[in-house]
Amino acid sequence: MPVWVVENGKKRLRQDYLTTEEPLEIRLVSSRCTVAITMRTPGADFALAAGFLYNEGVISCKQDIQTISYCVDENIDGEQRYNIVNVELRPGLIVDLQPLERHFYTNSACGVCGKASIEALRLRGYPMIAAEMMVTPKLLYSLPDQLRAAQGVFNATGGLHAAAVFDMQGQLLNLQEDIGRHNALDKLIGTALLSCDLPFHNHIIMVSGRSSLEILQKSIAARVPIVCSVSAPSSLAVSMAREFGITLIGFLRGERFNVYSGIERIFTT
Repeated sequence: MPVWVVENGKKRLRQDYLTTEEPLEIRLVSSRCTVAITMRTPGADFALAAGFLYNEGVISCKQDIQTISYCVDENIDGEQRYNIVNVELRPGLIVDLQPLERHFYTNSACGVCGKASIEALRLRGYPMIAAEMMVTPKLLYSLPDQLRAAQGVFNATGGLHAAAVFDMQGQLLNLQEDIGRHNALDKLIGTALLSCDLPFHNHIIMVSGRSSLEILQKSIAARVPIVCSVSAPSSLAVSMAREFGITLIGFLRGERFNVYSGIERIFTT
């Protein structure tokens, strides 16, 4: 994918590789039901399904699985068939599916399919985010150090993600921490909602780790024009940023970063 690299205030265009993010639906053939939907990078899908069922106590050994295959339903789009795994258990095996309900409802609520997630945001009436806000590379360079300095619990434990909101001058307004970066962003947006500080027009969001589909969904709802992270975005994150006009920045470290969408909001030479 083409990406703008901004380094020392200058930009150059190059090709970059992104980690693919797609949903995997795990179905049990005998029960005729979906037991989990999770976002993953394609590959080793059968192992993922088997490991999930074993770790959740649905099966206790390899022999409990009779077959694992991709979906061959002709009514499903060809590409999506490889995002559905059918697992047929051995005859007579009785399974308790109630503990698995949390996986289906939790993950499906977060947006299990890129196309479906974008369409859902369209149906909610979210327009393109206006490109009025502009920032300098120097301002963006200052964000990671501010984020790290404000991570009090991370500094004590080393085990938490953070989401922070900055104003147009690069001043840190609020930061929230959580073991999950999407939870940290929920806390950040929820705090702003309760204090009547939404939407986040003319603000910058920065998250630790990578920018995923969920991060972009939440940022669009909060009307954030610029989203930054210290790591890479996923393929679906970039697609969603371009769809709704978000400037998406990754690998923001030192005096360098990549721009995957919305270069027009950054002063460069």
